[in-house]
Amino acid sequence: MTSSIYQDKDGKWHGRVTMGVRDDGRADRRHVRGKNEAEVTRKVRNLEKARDSGHVTRNSQAWTLAQWLQHWLDHIAAPAVRENTLSGYRVAVTKHLVPGIGAHRLARLQPEHLEKLYAKMIANGSAAATAHQAHRTVRTALNEAVRRGYLATNPARIAKAPRLPQSEIEPYTVDEVKQLIAEAENRRNSVRWVIALALGLRQGEALGLRWPDVDLGKGALTVRRALQRPRWKHGCGGTCGRTMGGHCPERVSTRATTAETKSWAGRRVIGLPDELVPLLKDHKKRQGEERELAANLWQGGDWVFTTPTGGPLNPRTDYTEWKRLLKRAGIRDGRLHDARHTAATVLLLLGVPVRAVVGIMGWSDGSMAMRYQHLTAEIHKDIAKRVGGLLWAPTEEDQDEGDDGSAGTLVPA
Repeated sequence: MTSSIYQDKDGKWHGRVTMGVRDDGRADRRHVRGKNEAEVTRKVRNLEKARDSGHVTRNSQAWTLAQWLQHWLDHIAAPAVRENTLSGYRVAVTKHLVPGIGAHRLARLQPEHLEKLYAKMIANGSAAATAHQAHRTVRTALNEAVRRGYLATNPARIAKAPRLPQSEIEPYTVDEVKQLIAEAENRRNSVRWVIALALGLRQGEALGLRWPDVDLGKGALTVRRALQRPRWKHGCGGTCGRTMGGHCPERVSTRATTAETKSWAGRRVIGLPDELVPLLKDHKKRQGEERELAANLWQGGDWVFTTPTGGPLNPRTDYTEWKRLLKRAGIRDGRLHDARHTAATVLLLLGVPVRAVVGIMGWSDGSMAMRYQHLTAEIHKDIAKRVGGLLWAPTEEDQDEGDDGSAGTLVPA
């Protein structure tokens, strides 16, 4: 594979290097130019060195960032990721990345272009989390460009992402959990909230449970899937006059009822506390009574938690019920995800090994557990303080003697 260096009739210097073969089978012949022969020679030698070391980037001059992102969305990400993930990617690409920096050539994109975009997004009112989502999206897309040889390095891995404010974990206390469980007994699908507070299942995981996933004899349940929020489109051809597809009398679902768990770690088996087994048995019995009452209106599907006619619970309805439960129980308002935080905190306080907690909670690694360490440390410190206050409290005899500098005595057991 020979290279050539030459001067044209206008006195300008050029170099051409054969780097390999293009997608269409033709030779990939790269062109460089310079002010003099020495400059062109240096550029030619650099290309030859990259070629010979195996670090050749494919000719990406034709790609703009906008074109690559659209190609990545439609042909690379779409077949490989969950629908919710793809939706997040599309929002970041179409609303922020393409309008902001899409005109840049892929090979000429710099970390500074990305950092300026993030700063502009935040200055225009976007949350830091939104800018961070754009960063994660473009980083993932450009990782694929590097893997396929269109880029030598990924500028998004060099760019500084916006700092995310650490969300505070606010688990409920044991007393608050007891109040919630007691109030839940008066409501339909009461064991739904016991599972949330005791086992820490994500909302979609809990609502996606089917009875074959629950082994009451062995006292275990298996998380295999997650229920998705429904998405609808008009089935009337636009004649119903409703703005939202979900309000159309002839609406058509555009999203599968369930999806795979959030990650491979989310697919897991969880042991049931002994006290939870009879609650699930009672729940199954009452569900059977509802099935008889609904008769031919019963939808089936073997869902553990259902509507009165057997259909899966809508996540929005489930969230509303959680808020009602908090209000009826007289407990401070909180996110549904705080029930999951509560379960994780209890497990760590009980001294369950972090590795086991990671498995029960369905985390991909142990880093998430570190977010709870300050909580458990504070609670352990409070317990130690109470014990110290009890065991080393001054006795009545010490108080009668007055301030003579003597230390309090240990209260005998």
